[in-house]
Amino acid sequence: MNTKIRNISIAAALTASLGLAGCAAGSTPGGNTMPGMHGSSSPMASMMPDANADHNQADIMFAQMMIPHHAQAVEMSDIMLAKPGIPADVTSLATRIKDAQAPEIKTMTGWLKTWNQPTGMMGGTAMPGHSMGGMVDPEGIAKLKSASGTEAVRLFLTQMIGHHEGAITMAQQEISAGKYPEAIELCRHIVTSQEAEIVEMKALLAGL
Repeated sequence: MNTKIRNISIAAALTASLGLAGCAAGSTPGGNTMPGMHGSSSPMASMMPDANADHNQADIMFAQMMIPHHAQAVEMSDIMLAKPGIPADVTSLATRIKDAQAPEIKTMTGWLKTWNQPTGMMGGTAMPGHSMGGMVDPEGIAKLKSASGTEAVRLFLTQMIGHHEGAITMAQQEISAGKYPEAIELCRHIVTSQEAEIVEMKALLAGL
């Protein structure tokens, strides 16, 4: 009888020991909890926004804002290209702006689709510190459409200089806060190319 009791006690002790070992296997040195709670391999960690993503919220907001900003530059260029009697150096500029920014719209739209993000800003609001500077209001677009000759050229150049300045500010914000390498590369190109076009447009304005 004593032998049976002793065997039962040993079995109970082994069971308890195995249970403790199982708990220890679920934890890590330093007091981390079991997988599924806060460990680096937990499913919850992988669900955290941008946990290990190659982009961040600044990249998303940049693309969502720059798409309509570029779209307006293309619209303004199309308006000028449809007008008769516009100097060749101005139509050349408008063509270059359109040819550069239309493909960039497609590129940024592709990023947002890859990131499963809407191409428009949610609720039309931007992150603090971000804005679509230089956008021309509907009245300004209407004036550009109705203008002709030198008046149209002056209005286009003035509006586009402000538009470019806004784009440069947006690009610089993305360079500072963004994470996605292709977006940052695009922004560096925007800053360089549009700064050069601003110089060109100011010279054209001075020659009117």
